[in-house]
Amino acid sequence: MSDSILKTIFGRLTFESFPIHEPILFGTFIVVSLLGLGIVGVVTRYRLWGYLWSEWFTSVDHKKVGIMYIILGIVMLLRGFADALMMRAQQAIAFGANEGYLPPHHYDQIFTAHGTIMIFFVAIPLVVGIINYVMPLQIGARDVAFPFLNNLSFWLTVAGAVLVMISLFVGEFARTGWLSYAPLAGLQYSPDTGVDYYLWALQIAGVGTTLSAINMVATVVKMRAPGMTMMKMPVFVWTALCSNVLAIAIFPALTAAFFLLMLDRYIGTAFFTNDLGGAPMMYWNMVWIWGHPEVYVLILPAFGMYSEITSTFSGKPLFGYSSMVYATVVITILSYLVWLHHFFTMGAGPSVNSFFGIATMVISIPTGAKVFNWLFTMYKGDVRFELPMMWVVAFMLTFVVGGMTGVLLAIPPADFVFHNSLFLVAHFHNTIIGGVVFGLFAAMVYWFPKAFGFKLDEFWGKVAFWGWVIGYWVAWTPIYIVGLMGEPRRVNHFDDPSIQPYFVIAAIGALIILVGILGFVMSILVGFLKREQLRDTTGDPWNGRTLEWSTSSPPPAYNFAITPVVHALDAWHDMKARGYERPRDGFRPVHMPRNTGTGVILSGLALALGFGMVWYMWWLAALSFAGLLAVAIGHTFNLNRDYFIPADEVSRTESQRQQLLLGAGA
Repeated sequence: MSDSILKTIFGRLTFESFPIHEPILFGTFIVVSLLGLGIVGVVTRYRLWGYLWSEWFTSVDHKKVGIMYIILGIVMLLRGFADALMMRAQQAIAFGANEGYLPPHHYDQIFTAHGTIMIFFVAIPLVVGIINYVMPLQIGARDVAFPFLNNLSFWLTVAGAVLVMISLFVGEFARTGWLSYAPLAGLQYSPDTGVDYYLWALQIAGVGTTLSAINMVATVVKMRAPGMTMMKMPVFVWTALCSNVLAIAIFPALTAAFFLLMLDRYIGTAFFTNDLGGAPMMYWNMVWIWGHPEVYVLILPAFGMYSEITSTFSGKPLFGYSSMVYATVVITILSYLVWLHHFFTMGAGPSVNSFFGIATMVISIPTGAKVFNWLFTMYKGDVRFELPMMWVVAFMLTFVVGGMTGVLLAIPPADFVFHNSLFLVAHFHNTIIGGVVFGLFAAMVYWFPKAFGFKLDEFWGKVAFWGWVIGYWVAWTPIYIVGLMGEPRRVNHFDDPSIQPYFVIAAIGALIILVGILGFVMSILVGFLKREQLRDTTGDPWNGRTLEWSTSSPPPAYNFAITPVVHALDAWHDMKARGYERPRDGFRPVHMPRNTGTGVILSGLALALGFGMVWYMWWLAALSFAGLLAVAIGHTFNLNRDYFIPADEVSRTESQRQQLLLGAGA
């Protein structure tokens, strides 16, 4: 077969694109392949494909979509943390004459993949998954505003994650940092497939995230239960609303920046080049006007999670509810006015730097107010230090340090010294791990019995807790210290052997965090094995205060047989105080959205489009794009999108629930 035909069919994909000459990658490929085949074998052996397709993959139930988001986040956490361990091992040994075990070419791919995966495919799916599951229940809704869009958003995120994973074994990933900085990401400096993988994966997943944000905002605005005014919404709903409003505002900026970079790479424009009138600094502005608000897109829902848990385990209403809401809204607005602090060193001048430095300091004020609200909620409360509450206390002790180092970095003269040092990297991980990650684990422990009907195993949950908390401080305190000494970030080798002990300690810290991650996985597995002992038949295992705890665990498909009427903040606590009794009859048929496989098909086509564009397989890209249009248009003609759950089925479900409650003495 001639070279021209091969090139037409396979584009730039050749045998050299497969890393069979790289022992680390080849070994990883074998392990991942065996694991994948094992999972496929088990699913096939127990004939689960039909069940998974009909009940999960095609489901538009917000609860199942939320659980799938969380599973995706946990799976990608394992991949992203494997990258982190490899970096820590490299930096612990690469001193002086020892070059370490990772060549720069490979190390740069790993540190780019680590940041990309942890933010886009771990933090975002976990946050979106928890919002997806909990928020509709908290506002008394039966589903989200656009159920099909919810399913599509999830599968587009999966498509992006799969494209990143493919880059591990076919071609290579970007070597340009987790935000793929121009002009390094241009064709002149990065002619390989790495940046293309990065761009297409994040464009596809970014569409899913944006659609999900629109869906969540519409749900909160239009689908609250009767009586639930804005100032009677749980704080978690407020934080979810503000987070998603912010996501709608910022993701188009990132999409535009990536699109212009794509034009530079594919058709030779000069938006972000060093020559021909290009402006690389404009790329940095467009990316960071997404990037800094994105931090708050992640941390605001975490703040809501901490608020719910603190109130529940202190046995009293959240202190300063109104101030908490106003602080959330102020953070949402101010987060759009601080992005330039990421490059004080670009030479914008003292006036611009002063404005953004002051804005960054100001945004710490409403954040600090929230910490005092949580502390005052605990004050004179009947505090129960169960596992979710332990995560809250660890968060406050850890996150406050990250906040203080952030204010330090907001001072332009100090930032000139610290900007390209490991001190900044330690600050970022302090806020993301201490703020977002601790919140996500707290939330998963807290709402797990609601989703699955049994609690997580407490022993392994505490192993996870202490692994993460001790591991964080052991891993990142040394990095703060070497950062203060002036050690640069983004390097895989150091010349000064006197600082090696700090990196060895940091590597030990990463191994302790690994114990925490494996402990969490074990708490799920052991919890499943001991599920009868850990069973929750009341639907309210923590004595909760919001509406999700009024349903069974797990809730029925329709969530609420009769839509609740809200009279006060902490609606479920108010209902219990008033002596609420569950309705025994008078049920009506429940209108529900029907499952559809269109989201899976569209995302599969989007994945094929991305792969075709990465490898210049123009025929594959064209066919995939045509398929996307055809399936999307075809879906508009599908009018069989809903069904009714009969009243007698609702009545049976509710009577079974009543029997469980009577058995539990609730």
